Amino acid sequence: MKKVLIIDDETSTLAMFKLFLGALGYEAMTASSGAEGVEIFKAESPSIIMTDIKMPGMDGFGVLKSIKAIDPGAEIIVITGHGDTELAQQALSLNATDFINKPINKDSLESALARAEDRLSKRGL
Repeated sequence: MKKVLIIDDETSTLAMFKLFLGALGYEAMTASSGAEGVEIFKAESPSIIMTDIKMPGMDGFGVLKSIKAIDPGAEIIVITGHGDTELAQQALSLNATDFINKPINKDSLESALARAEDRLSKRGL
């Protein structure tokens, strides 16, 4: 079972992701802050990470930079609020794998996960 780490400061979003990902057969781990997410990444080495951009403390850009410094091949999907397309583009320029918009819909989540899985399988992971 592939591990997915979700990092978001909204507990309702974390709960929704945990349900969606569990139904799709993933082991979902959650973190309510960027710093906590980086620590879980170091301990658990999940194959896919999903992080919100806008969070207090360490934001999604900080998460992205920290995790990419540890593992440049990490598959990081950025979660953006409605209208944050410019931030998503900035995250992609920092080597984020993909982005999905809030509110999350099942189809966009499944598509982003499929693209991440495809990249992992091409690298033999």
